[in-house]
Amino acid sequence: MPTPEQPSLIVRQKSPPNIEFPFASLSDWLIPTELFFVRNHFPSPELDARDWRLRVGGAVERPIELDLDSIKAMRSTTFTAVVECAGNGRVYYVPPREGLQWQNGAVGNAAWTGVPLREILEMAGVKRTAREVLLVGADSGVVDPNKKTASPGPIAFARSLPLEKAIADGTILAYSMNEEPLTRDHGYPLRAIVGGWFGMAWVKWITHITVLEQPFLGYWQARDYFRWERSLGEPRLVPLAEMEVKAQIARPVQGARLVAGQPYRIFGAAWSGEAVIRQVQVCTGDGRGWREGRLLETERPFAWRLWEYMWTPEEAGRYILRCRATDGAGCVQPDLQRSDCESYAANWIVPVEVTVVPEPQTYEEEFVI
Repeated sequence: MPTPEQPSLIVRQKSPPNIEFPFASLSDWLIPTELFFVRNHFPSPELDARDWRLRVGGAVERPIELDLDSIKAMRSTTFTAVVECAGNGRVYYVPPREGLQWQNGAVGNAAWTGVPLREILEMAGVKRTAREVLLVGADSGVVDPNKKTASPGPIAFARSLPLEKAIADGTILAYSMNEEPLTRDHGYPLRAIVGGWFGMAWVKWITHITVLEQPFLGYWQARDYFRWERSLGEPRLVPLAEMEVKAQIARPVQGARLVAGQPYRIFGAAWSGEAVIRQVQVCTGDGRGWREGRLLETERPFAWRLWEYMWTPEEAGRYILRCRATDGAGCVQPDLQRSDCESYAANWIVPVEVTVVPEPQTYEEEFVI
């Protein structure tokens, strides 16, 4: 049963399952697999590892086919990485945007074990003309039937990576999550881990890898998961890629009641794309401006940083709490939403309003979904 300390997962869609982690319950650096958010576009396929094969082809010298045992026999690597659904925070868009109404829990940090994608590509011998690597999952279906955005019949979920990202150290094909085999909803038996990129690049249930000599313009890059880019003057569409710098407050929750004169721990997590988090600042709305939060745990590439700030409100009243992150590339979390991201990349500062009361009072336990 859910408790104030451990609320239950939040179902945003029953079929296919799309389930949000209750971010207000954040306590550990790693999110347990059973609490990790789930983002599915189609029903999770039932795959038997005994029959499953990974096929690698396209612009390669030697097309190959591997079973799971062969992949597990290769040199493995384990690293921790945060993955965020590109639509996380969509509920905060004004006016509302179409899509799953994620609040702030379509994100999580886990330890992933697998083999570098680079080593599998080396086995196949990538040709010099290669430009991208297409990852294709076993999940498929029809998207938006009878709409202008409808898919051309049943399609698989497929995304490509630039070759340089595909062969980077932070890109692996994982068969383990938090030291256990992948669950069905998290991509069993094999999924992509693309450190620093939004979750749409982390293709699950991979069955095919195709090395391409031209940019891939499939449904999930040309019609969905894109943003507008204005560097050339007129806006043009570009596929989503790197995550944006972001910090979120886990506690206190919206509407919490605190007591004047008593210290309170403002707590949350921060992450970015290819750059590490360098700073989290907190503003409590008491006229003292931005102050330095304390980063917790060791800095690691592609993992999030938990952070805290101890605050003792001196007077009763309403306060607006805000946090903002800065990463190693100098990117600062923006104050306001941006117009060029469609319904994605909601990384602006989301305030949390709390009430400070003069003395302890009895209320119902407070936590939000």
